[in-house]
Amino acid sequence: MDSHENGTGTPRRSRGRPRDWHDKTAQNTIKSLDRAMAVFEFLSEAQGKALSDIASEMKQSPATVYRILVTLEGRGLVEFDPVEQVWHIGPHAFVIGARFLRRTSLVDRARPIMRKLMEDTGETANLGVEKEGAVLFLSQVETHATIRAFFPPGTLSAMHASGIGKALLAEMDSARLKRTLRNQTLEAFTKHTITEFDELEDDLKDVRARGFAVDGEEKNLGMRCIAAPVFDVTGEAVAGISVSGPVSRVGPGDVDRMSACVVEAAKALSLAIGGEAIPRRL
Repeated sequence: MDSHENGTGTPRRSRGRPRDWHDKTAQNTIKSLDRAMAVFEFLSEAQGKALSDIASEMKQSPATVYRILVTLEGRGLVEFDPVEQVWHIGPHAFVIGARFLRRTSLVDRARPIMRKLMEDTGETANLGVEKEGAVLFLSQVETHATIRAFFPPGTLSAMHASGIGKALLAEMDSARLKRTLRNQTLEAFTKHTITEFDELEDDLKDVRARGFAVDGEEKNLGMRCIAAPVFDVTGEAVAGISVSGPVSRVGPGDVDRMSACVVEAAKALSLAIGGEAIPRRL
């Protein structure tokens, strides 16, 4: 029996979706719901808006927008401030977002993004987090090239000599940075390793300003790594994503092209876990 047929020989309909579930044409779109979600998304980005401002900026009639807002208010998704006469996102929006976060796995969400990053750059893609002052590698998608970097899941690496490590350190405030590196010596793994705290701080300022870190043979001679931070819903850097490869393929002239790919991958993963592609900074 065909796996798509039932016992009567008729096609079996997939549970939870209609036969034309993949059809995203207008006939399968609920226009009023789509309009309501547009208002909801607009308000989430521009909170504290008056009805007239929302209607004007979205080019909708005030009556339509008001009905949408009152409907969303009934579900706790938006709320009205009677004193300021403005609308805000409501508490139930957070509840729904929290449910999404509970089902979100960083590693699972990262795999397709890392695979694309490897294909775009031709180099091994890595995912890591900070663990007790070191980089803990969680996942890797290896390049098909013969010479490649290898960081199996569970590998620990010094943060000051790691692309991912420096990407994460650069997002820490001064107090947390000192706590993270407290009681650590900045070990020299190669002649390129940064071993002075002041020099490391200067390097981290550059990393933060440009949005990506470079490990230029600082851990292993002949290998270069480019990394960018991944941000969660609070705007905190919770992981780093990178590409690593031999300097013969990842030379100084390749950094601009590859860093753009890495930064885009980090933004995509941030959004995939419910975070911000570019966090708001004080």
